[in-house]
Amino acid sequence: MIQAGIFGTSGYTGYELAKILDQHSETSIRFAASQSLAAESLTRLYPAGPDLSLIKPEEASLDEVDVVFLCLPHATAAPLAVEALNQGIRVIDLSADFRLKDADVYAHWYGNQHPAPNLLSEAVYGLTEYVKAELPHSRLVANPGCYPTGILLAVLPALQADLVNGTIIADSKSGVSGAGRSPKANTHFVQVEGNFSPYKIGRSHRHLPEIEQGLSLWHQNPPELIFSPHLLPVPRGILSTIYLPIKDGWTLSELRDLYQQAYYRPPFVHILPEGELATLAHANYTNRCVIGLSLAAGTLILTSVIDNLLKGAAGQAVQNMNVMFGLDETVGLI
Repeated sequence: MIQAGIFGTSGYTGYELAKILDQHSETSIRFAASQSLAAESLTRLYPAGPDLSLIKPEEASLDEVDVVFLCLPHATAAPLAVEALNQGIRVIDLSADFRLKDADVYAHWYGNQHPAPNLLSEAVYGLTEYVKAELPHSRLVANPGCYPTGILLAVLPALQADLVNGTIIADSKSGVSGAGRSPKANTHFVQVEGNFSPYKIGRSHRHLPEIEQGLSLWHQNPPELIFSPHLLPVPRGILSTIYLPIKDGWTLSELRDLYQQAYYRPPFVHILPEGELATLAHANYTNRCVIGLSLAAGTLILTSVIDNLLKGAAGQAVQNMNVMFGLDETVGLI
């Protein structure tokens, strides 16, 4: 039985993680920590959740666990990761602290010096479908961000086949839970309901360097990227419509064959039948990434959808844990 600890349990991602691990046949939750809800039950905030007694982070006993999940803001996760690693505990970090390999890039986008730059080269970027061979031997996994997960899973088969012939445009829309549980003026119900808003377009969203880094991990000379995120007036889910100019000679049938071969084995990536486009309903409340393919005017148009709290966060974290500890990657997720 894998003994697990959760930091940041009261956030949306921590709550989803607690739900999965509470029902996981091979895992026991040894502690669930929350700075804001310590000494309470998780059900006080989430009545339908598991009845876990929450503790302060400083009360967590790391010597009781095999793995910790860090569902914390950037810059606060890294010091805990260092502490856990020094005690021989494996770490799955759901923050941004170990996603970027360059400490200077991290400092530029997150506004502070990296707390543990010596660990950046060791951290495995946990896009499970592409790093399964590395996970069993890893101590530290950087769980990908939600936007990058849906975009990279959709783009990488075409990129690896070297058929992209121009700038990639990723037009993405996220539900409001992607902004986290802390209240913000622009995510209040009265601001969001009945509205639809682009934000941080151009080169201003923190997920941009992560997506670009992901492209470069699987291609020596990746194309340029335009990333345009939007806020949808729905609770959860991310839909990305991605435009890939491709080299001459490819038919839609050949492109579908390429994608079906790429994702023939991975259990959580589904290629839709010809003519069907991905919608939030295809993936919400699951750990799936669902991809539809269309071809028009020499452009491969991909519709890619995930649940931002599951495949984009807690579900992918458990998928990574399963592989790290030698379990089937679907345990607790199907």
